[in-house]
This record gives sequence, structure tokens and C-alpha cells, in this order.
Amino acid sequence: MIDPWFSLRLSLLVALLATAVVSVAGTALGFLLARVRFPGRDVVDTLCTLPLVLPPTVVGFFLLCVFARRGALGQYLYALTGWTPMFTWQAAVIAAVVIALPIMVRTSRGAIESVDTTFEKVAYTLGQSGLSTFFKVTLPLSSKGLAAGIVLTFTRALGEFGATLMLAGNIPGKTQTMPLAIYQATQTGQDDLALGLVMLMTITSFGVIFWTNRIGSKW
Repeated sequence: MIDPWFSLRLSLLVALLATAVVSVAGTALGFLLARVRFPGRDVVDTLCTLPLVLPPTVVGFFLLCVFARRGALGQYLYALTGWTPMFTWQAAVIAAVVIALPIMVRTSRGAIESVDTTFEKVAYTLGQSGLSTFFKVTLPLSSKGLAAGIVLTFTRALGEFGATLMLAGNIPGKTQTMPLAIYQATQTGQDDLALGLVMLMTITSFGVIFWTNRIGSKW
């Protein structure tokens, strides 16, 4: 049985956790691609973008190959802990992270590339380390672009469907996020419930975007 409020809470939890992970990892990768020249850079860039262009079900299949009980990483995780992320809410977080990561990487890379390197060079001449320069110079100057990336990451994670269905399944009261609940309601002919879920999802997404835009306008 579909529980709309459980699905909404789970979707928000998954989106928040995924956004926290992606914000850090995506910004680090964006900085790496924007400022560092290294062998295989184009390959890393392509791999970071790939989940954005592949169908979510394809990404979900790859995740199955990695995290399933006999998967590339899943077998070792299960052997060490006796636990597998398959068909758990944590699997929904993993799927959302992988799907949303390319958005943050590309947004953060563009934001960091827009920062004049002269400011960073001045910081270096004043004795600042690379890490200190990043936090005191690069990060503040690219903050608006990074904030936009975080908002896009959250909304993408909130609406993730295909990879989540493949990795976490559609288990009511356990892994059923809002997109999965809407899908099930539609497939079972519960049109009124589906409409209500769609409206709830739309209002939630609108509120998040509106609120962040209001905050961003005050910067």
C-alpha cells in the first residue's frame, strides 16, 4: 500500500544525503578538472559526464554489477559485513549520487573556471597554501555557481527514478520514493492518488527552488 508521507520523507532524506555527498565530491572533481592538468583528464571528464547522457536504467544496471551481492564491490562488502545495499533505502542514495554527480561536476567546473586565476596567484605570493587559497579565494568567488549546482543536484536527486528502481526496488514502506509511488499509483489505476502525489511532489520542488532563489538573490 502506498504511503504518500513515507515516500515524501524518504525522497527528501535521499535527496539531502545525496546532495551532501555530491556537493563535496562534485566540487572536488570540478576543481580538479578546472585547474589541474594530468594524464587521463579527458577520460575522467567523460566518465563524470556519462551518467548524464546514459538512460537511468543503464546506469542502474551498472550499479547492480558493482553493488549486488556478487558484484565487483558488493561481494567484498557482504563478505566483510554480511550486509548488502541492494533493496534498501541506502541503495536509493547511491543511485541518486551517481545520477546527480555529473550536474555538480559540470556546474562547479564552470564556476571555478570563471574565477580569475590572478586572485589565486596573489594568494600564493602572500604565502597561502593551495588548500587555503581554495577555501579563502576560489570557493567564495565561485559560490554562486556552486550554489546553483547544489540546487540542481538536490532537485535531480529528488526526482530520480530509473536507477533507483533497478538498485533499490519499489518496496512500499521501505524503498518507495515519491517517483516510484507515482509510478505504482499510475500503473495500478489509482489516478486520483497519482494526481495527489504529483501535486505534492510539484509543490515540494517548487518550494525548494523558490526558497533557494530567494536566498541567492540576497547574496
